[in-house]
Amino acid sequence: MCNIWKIPREVPILSIADWIRLLASDFFSDLRELDVTGGEPFLRKDLLDLFIGICELKQSNLKTLKSIAVTTNGFLTSRVLEYTEKILQRLGDKHIDLVMVCAMDAIGEIHEKIRNYKDAWLRVNKTIEGLKRLREKFPNLIIGLKTTILPVNVGELEDIAQYADSHGLFTIISPCIITKARYLNYDHADDLAFTREDIGKMISFYKSQRFRWSYHGDKLVQYLKTGTMRKPCSCGFNYFFVRSTGELYLCPLIDVGLGNIKDIPVRDLFFSERASHIRLKIGRYPECKQCTEPGLERYALFYEGFTYFSLLLKMGRKKFLQLHHHLGLDKYLN
Repeated sequence: MCNIWKIPREVPILSIADWIRLLASDFFSDLRELDVTGGEPFLRKDLLDLFIGICELKQSNLKTLKSIAVTTNGFLTSRVLEYTEKILQRLGDKHIDLVMVCAMDAIGEIHEKIRNYKDAWLRVNKTIEGLKRLREKFPNLIIGLKTTILPVNVGELEDIAQYADSHGLFTIISPCIITKARYLNYDHADDLAFTREDIGKMISFYKSQRFRWSYHGDKLVQYLKTGTMRKPCSCGFNYFFVRSTGELYLCPLIDVGLGNIKDIPVRDLFFSERASHIRLKIGRYPECKQCTEPGLERYALFYEGFTYFSLLLKMGRKKFLQLHHHLGLDKYLN
């Protein structure tokens, strides 16, 4: 659960021209992955213009870009499907995958209760069915589910995983994160606290064969048992987050901004003294000890290397390659 939607409308956000100007910097000449998230990206009627600009940059500055991920709640079915098809038509000959991630909190009524939106389940399910039809036409479309575990849906995880398997979708299933930074939900800490029974249900789920992201599952089990997360992190090295306002963060969960990309070039922000100070503390912030964010873990595994290599030795070649493919990390080898 997040409170991004509470950001006042009058707060200025970056224009598409601002985003394209940012991506045109030679700082991104080795960019492999780009995530477009929200809020709800498909509320922007100029979203297609962003992808048009990216495709143009693919010829010059973004030559190494392999995939773009877009997260959606799936409410605007017609627009999501219309825009997605047009985006795929442009990305295909650029050799860029489009990763569509649909937010799904449960199957049926509980999803609607959490989203507090009429027909929320029917809408996201209809969107997924439409995306599946597009996947038959466009092989560069990858579809998955993102589930944020809350006390109210902790008993729904098996059903979500089964739904994903039956529809050929990958899953990202992780406990909610309380933070003053990206999700702006610190005032909901008490409401989102898990009971001992909730924690037991999560441990059982992550230990099961149903959850395919085995490394993330193992780390979450350790965290749920001990209360402390221990895993590599490369925030500020091969990853950073830019809010819709232009404020840049090395980690989206740590409420320490570096400045605004509209005022200061991204390279100057990234290599500033303030950024160097933050990097030295990555892994030691209080937020790091509670971090269940799967995406940050995924970026770190390949970059840090030693942990990833140890997984190969531990899992064996076959299972390791299955995990490697599931995480979509092939793009870093090509």
